[in-house]
Amino acid sequence: MDATDDRHGEGAAQIRGTAQGEAPVPLSVLDLVTVGAGSTASRALRTGVELARLAESRGFHRYWVAEHHSMPGVASTSPAVILAHLTAHTERIRLGSGGVMLPNHAPLVIAEQFGTLEALAPGRIDLGLGRAPGTDGATAAALRRTDNLHEGADEFPQLLAELTRFLDDDFPDGHPYARIHAVPGPVQGSAPGGVQSPARPPLWLLGSSGFSARLAGVLGLPFAFAHHFSARNTVPALDLYRESFRPSAVLDAPYALIGVAALAADEEREARRQVLAAALNMVRLRTGRPGLVPTPEEAEAHPFSAAEREFVESWNANVIHGTPDAVRTGLDELQKRTGADELMLTANAHSGELRVRSYELIADAYRLPTV
Repeated sequence: MDATDDRHGEGAAQIRGTAQGEAPVPLSVLDLVTVGAGSTASRALRTGVELARLAESRGFHRYWVAEHHSMPGVASTSPAVILAHLTAHTERIRLGSGGVMLPNHAPLVIAEQFGTLEALAPGRIDLGLGRAPGTDGATAAALRRTDNLHEGADEFPQLLAELTRFLDDDFPDGHPYARIHAVPGPVQGSAPGGVQSPARPPLWLLGSSGFSARLAGVLGLPFAFAHHFSARNTVPALDLYRESFRPSAVLDAPYALIGVAALAADEEREARRQVLAAALNMVRLRTGRPGLVPTPEEAEAHPFSAAEREFVESWNANVIHGTPDAVRTGLDELQKRTGADELMLTANAHSGELRVRSYELIADAYRLPTV
């Protein structure tokens, strides 16, 4: 058995959403739980609950959080913990990781965490997996307890296969892990209590280049591409995924989601100001000075060097921002150009209130119903 087996209930019905309102494809949310200057992680996490509930009430398909480390402005270090909290505050929307960085963790730990989440919110959990560390090299070494950071990334297919077997509880007889069970999970055979869960979370592969695109295609898994920070690779990676795709028990055709940086505001000027602040935050992160997301006033007063200005212009060229109608037009054009089956929107801004407002405005622009 491999990563495409479906006997525990994973299937296309859990993956494919239904576009509502006037959206051409399902719309979803990627939350980095950003912390603005003057705010706190506690407040950012409360905003995340508010955003998840808004997304559910307006018909967004799924809400994911992403694993990052050693970044003061990003409070999503522990996706499983955040998702467990969100299961208690939502009822219908799919919740998941976008993603968990598999080489940072033992596969058994991930299987236990997401088996627990599946038990808390049956049929609503996605397990998105990435192979990057989600941080800088020094922090990655602390996470992985090794200086050889390429080892985990190179072993990603093997780690994925091991994780899948823990999720399905189907190590063959004679395997060193054959008597180990990820609990909660689909425990079988003579194990006391019998089957504990009828399903396990659908697996997604995440990527920003061709490696995971090809692997997702070969395994017949859904694929999520990080367009929001690797825009030039989006179309080549999606083409590679579709060319490599082999039908599986999970999917009979490719399913590609792309992460998109999108921010709508009531006024275009406010959208520009918030996007500039987020871009300054990226300048600092890329130059080894991560911090809280600066205020728009700080960004407007910042003396950008020529190199920094060039980076900001390049970065913001891939952020769809402005009035709700302008954002809708930009999203529609991007979807047509890439053929994406789903758009997952991430709104990076200093203000949590404006981030929530952005999703509300986008929902209104697409006339998504209140559910």
